[in-house]
Amino acid sequence: MNESVTELHDYNELRSETSPLMLVVQVDRPVLVLGSSQSTDILDAGRLGETPTRRRRGGGGLVLLQPGDLWVDWWIPASDDRWSDDVHVSSQRAGAWWKAALAPLVAGAISIHGGALEGDPAYRLVCFAGAGPGEVFVDGRKAVGVTQWRVREGMFLSSALLTHGSGAIPSYLRVVPDGLETELNHHTMATLGILDGQGLIQSLRDASSPSTYRPIELAL
Repeated sequence: MNESVTELHDYNELRSETSPLMLVVQVDRPVLVLGSSQSTDILDAGRLGETPTRRRRGGGGLVLLQPGDLWVDWWIPASDDRWSDDVHVSSQRAGAWWKAALAPLVAGAISIHGGALEGDPAYRLVCFAGAGPGEVFVDGRKAVGVTQWRVREGMFLSSALLTHGSGAIPSYLRVVPDGLETELNHHTMATLGILDGQGLIQSLRDASSPSTYRPIELAL
């Protein structure tokens, strides 16, 4: 497959921003989002069909982004009080914003993963099949994925809470690790009982404030 994949954002433009931003990405059809270090070789070109692919900067695995999913990014300039040299502190800060926003809406116990990456490396090719710093769990089941990208100008925190599950991802893979489907049993907005996505976005704005809010309709 062609390794040239359009990036999710214009990251060079973001690096020039001197004020913090909160961006919410919305799509009108499914799109596969690769992690920065992932090769398109993991995907089966014959199975992609018309499904577009994008690449985000930052660690983590493949995400199937679909209409109604909440993909939320924050750009935090190095001059901002929320900047930290500690990558774990930064990821857990994003997790804390999500926890604060989810707490009034979710009945289960909300926790933030505080350790290093966990999970079988074979499964971690998909974001929601592992556990990383700052990621949010409800009753021990993953709800929010978190990754980050850091440069001298600042850091870019990416997060996602899906409306849909990730069960379709194996159908796009060239090789499907045994047992992957079982590992993709993560929370969605539906299993958490969240009906108001826009209200949750507002709660995230309040928790992470001050930031300029910028909704983005992704061109596919």
